[in-house]
Formats: sequence, C-alpha cells, structure tokens
Amino acid sequence: MHKSVTDSIVCEEMMIPSDTAGIALFVRRKRRSDLVRFSADRTVLFVAGSTYPASTTFDLRLDGLSWMDHLAHQGNDVYLVDVRGYGRSSRPPEMEAPPSDHQPIVRTPVAVRDVASAAAFIRSRRDLDKINLIGWSWGTTLMSRYASENAAHVGKLVLIAPQWLRTTPSAADVGGPLGAYRIVERSTTKSRWLNGVPDGKKDAILPPAWFNAWAEATFANTGLGTDKLRAPNGTVQDSRDYWASGKPLYDPSLLTMPVLIVHADLDRDCPMEMAQTVFSKLSAAPYRRWVEVGEGTHSVFMERNRWQVFGAVDGFLDEEAPA
Repeated sequence: MHKSVTDSIVCEEMMIPSDTAGIALFVRRKRRSDLVRFSADRTVLFVAGSTYPASTTFDLRLDGLSWMDHLAHQGNDVYLVDVRGYGRSSRPPEMEAPPSDHQPIVRTPVAVRDVASAAAFIRSRRDLDKINLIGWSWGTTLMSRYASENAAHVGKLVLIAPQWLRTTPSAADVGGPLGAYRIVERSTTKSRWLNGVPDGKKDAILPPAWFNAWAEATFANTGLGTDKLRAPNGTVQDSRDYWASGKPLYDPSLLTMPVLIVHADLDRDCPMEMAQTVFSKLSAAPYRRWVEVGEGTHSVFMERNRWQVFGAVDGFLDEEAPA
C-alpha cells in the first residue's frame, strides 16, 4: 500500500484481490487529512467505462484539481477501482497473446464481480453497510447491475451517460470479428471524444492542454509505448449481444435507492433518448433526478463545464430526503 499527503488530501493506492486467482485490482482512495469519522453517506466508489481506466479519468488533475480531489475536499471518503484489464489492475493472461487467439474477455458479469470485490473491501475496512456509487458509460451498467443485485449495500447511485438499448452504432465498435481485446491508438482519441462538436466550439469545450494531460496519463505505462493501449472487448461483445439486440443488461425497476442521471447535450456515445429511457424506468427509486448539461460530450466531467457535473453530484450526495 502506498500513501501520500498533498494539499491536505491523503492518497492511498493498493492492490486488492479479485475473485480470480492471479488477478488483483488497483484501488485508489482519497480523503481529507482531517477526516476521522467515516460514514456510509460520505463514502463513494467510482468505476469507468469500456475503453479507459478510472484512475486516469476521475482522478485527472485539470487546473490542479480532479473530480476525486473535489469530492475529497467536500468531506467524502472517495475510492476508484480499475476493472481487470484496465489501467493498473492485472491484465488477464489472454491480453498477453494475440487478440485473435481468444474470445472477448472481461464481459459485464466479470466486471460486476470486480465492482463487488471493491465495494466489499471498502465496506469491510470501514465497517459500513452501504456506500454510494458513481458510474460512467459502461460503468453505469456495471454499477446498476451491481446495485440491482445488492440494493442493501448501496446508498445512492449516480449514472453519468447511462447505456441502454441502441439503434445507432456504438462508437467503441468498429465492426468485424472481435478478438479478446482491441488496440486503441492515441491519434484517434481526440476526434472520437469531440465527435459531433462544432469546430468553433471544440477548444472551448475541451481545452487542448486538458486533452493532452488526459492522453499523457492514459497512454502511460500501457506496455505498448506511449501511443497505444489494450482494451478488453467484452463490453463490445455485450453491446452487440444485448444493447444492440434489444436485450437489457439490467432492470432499472430493481434499483431501490435514489438515482441521479447526468447527461450532456453533445454526447454521441449515449444519445439523450437512452438516458431518458433509463430515467423513465426507475419506478422503485425513492426519488430520481435528471441533470442535462449544455455544451458537453460523453466525457463532460473532464471538460470546461465539468463544474456543473460536480455541483449536481454534490447536491445529490449531500441532501437528506424529507421523512
């Protein structure tokens, strides 16, 4: 375990066991140095999407502050986990072979088990019955499925750009046969990120220096140099077999905790109608909320208008529902 203190924020990094021999999960935790009382309503776990790790998205310092830092400064005990095959977690052995040697790996049930391992670790070390969950993109499917199966252990659920049934192509799926994993090239990432954004607004929405900071962090230590990374294809196969085939991967009506959906108007990966459909199906949530952010993409929480996401999530996590 590695621990450091910066700007009154304590950072711990650790590898925890998964439920699979030989696979360890990278977990980072941040909290204020004066935080000594830990509670369910002030404990948060992040999980990311189908291509990039949590560790270089939610804890990316832009203008000196990451979303993880922000939540820690607000008095939260904040964790993130990289699902196996992503970021600093163990790579399944199939990722060391040519991709065509194996079927797509790290499918949704496997990734949900990694979320469960991280959530159980957090609850156990702080003796908590519940924690709050924040998922982005594919991570919304992981968090929702975990929450639907473990409702007693989830306080509140935040879904950033939720997946749902789709009739449009997935941006992560270029078609053709799928191997165990895919190679993502740094040179293609900015155009995909800003897909659909008018040319005159691109630098305003995503400052070039912010993109470069993200790319430097995300493509470091991948084992493929500084311009490529490997991403498991399980999520792409699941998108074909489920979302694109009219079959949901979870049932929103089983989510019995408060739910916040945050979506941005220029998101081409998860169009607005997806998020609207999920919102409409949250029939068991004690209360539910939708926040639409203007001038933002699928990665709005790493863009100029990220403060709107931060504010919406702060308010949702802080509030106490009237009895």
